[in-house]
Amino acid sequence: MVEGRAAVRQLLSEYGRTHADEAGIRLRNTPAPLYQLLTLCVLFSVRIKAEIAVVAARELFAAGLRTPRAMAASSWQERVDALGRAHYRRYDESTATALGSGSEFVLDRYRGDLRRLREAADGDPVRVRELLQEVDRIGPVGADIFCREAQGIWPELLPSFDRRARHAAAALGLPTTAEGLARLVDTEDLPVLAAALVRYELHRAPSRAGAKRHV
Repeated sequence: MVEGRAAVRQLLSEYGRTHADEAGIRLRNTPAPLYQLLTLCVLFSVRIKAEIAVVAARELFAAGLRTPRAMAASSWQERVDALGRAHYRRYDESTATALGSGSEFVLDRYRGDLRRLREAADGDPVRVRELLQEVDRIGPVGADIFCREAQGIWPELLPSFDRRARHAAAALGLPTTAEGLARLVDTEDLPVLAAALVRYELHRAPSRAGAKRHV
């Protein structure tokens, strides 16, 4: 366990930043940042480089598309242009469509507030993931990313370590269960540890021509 904690300290010193933080999202349990995290997960839900998805999120937010109402009110071309500025290629048009339909869904189903999705799940993390996947373009991977990042503000999601994070943990000789990993850091550091493991996995992934490093 001592060796595990030392490895975690090194891991956090090198890779300890959540993707939400990198995208400029000040994650809190309020409607706007929760929707911004959902937007980031939509961007991650295709085979695109992680860094490009983060830049695309920042471009959308810089264009004022930080809430489902603003996203729904934007034109398809405005969304395509923002994604283009981030070099979010191949998926820009389909993702612009998904962002529009997803924002309308969040407005219609949850009145723009994903805390109502949480209420609908009634404390069941499995149900949270199921409801997230009702949003256009969000599949199991996108739902896992959302839960990984949101576990610090929605405690019922604790501990959330997806397949990629657990695979990285195995490579580092760390516990490979969510419960085992949770014992290595304080509760408030769990989202950072989960993100650090994913970043480590992306960094160690072998480079291949045409390969995409995606979360």
